[in-house]
Amino acid sequence: MQTWQEYAKMDYGVELSAPQAEQFDVFLNELLEWNQKFNLTAIREPEAIQIKHFLDSLSVLMAFPKDWTPQGMIDIGTGAGLPGIPLKIIYPEARLTLVESVKKKAGFCEHMVEVLDLKDVIVSSARAEEIGQDPVHRERYELALARAVAKMPVLVEYLLPLVNVGGLVVMQKSTSAKEEAEASRNAIRLMGGKLVSIIPVSLPGVEDERYLVTLEKTKTTPAEFPRRVGIPAKSPIQN
Repeated sequence: MQTWQEYAKMDYGVELSAPQAEQFDVFLNELLEWNQKFNLTAIREPEAIQIKHFLDSLSVLMAFPKDWTPQGMIDIGTGAGLPGIPLKIIYPEARLTLVESVKKKAGFCEHMVEVLDLKDVIVSSARAEEIGQDPVHRERYELALARAVAKMPVLVEYLLPLVNVGGLVVMQKSTSAKEEAEASRNAIRLMGGKLVSIIPVSLPGVEDERYLVTLEKTKTTPAEFPRRVGIPAKSPIQN
């Protein structure tokens, strides 16, 4: 049976160096240990974590243009640091901001940044709406990520304000990806983006449908977006 690292090489062209493989091993062990005390993830078996968390995180690479490397990445609602930390391991020179409002999960992310000796990483427990209006973060990234955090019209309002013109938003979604993308047309337009692709993702041994929904930022987001904390989720932009 192939290892998750062999799948990463075969499916995404990622060949881990020995130090990178060691970082993933440390990440796995720390996640298993912390999960005994805090509910960081419902996935608790080592092999399942490697496939459904690590390999799934690296699937984001399928959405990247050829030979494209992000200089700055932001992961909204990162939970236990996914997909942000796996991508930081692959792109150690990229700046990374991990945003997680649940303090225990943010604490785990801070712990992992220290244990893995990751440089140029910010962990924030601010709300996504606050981050999107902060000049330190607004339109400062080449890549904004989210993994099953909220419905897509809400995510679009969180993410597109964070990337610069020409930057990418990648949302990891399940069965409803195509319907959610259709329901987000107006939100995408208002935030200054366009839909680029909806890419199916296949993970070994996993039957659930998974997709990468990719947007490109084509113009500056109007200053009124994102709206105040809680408003995007309470009143998503409609078509």
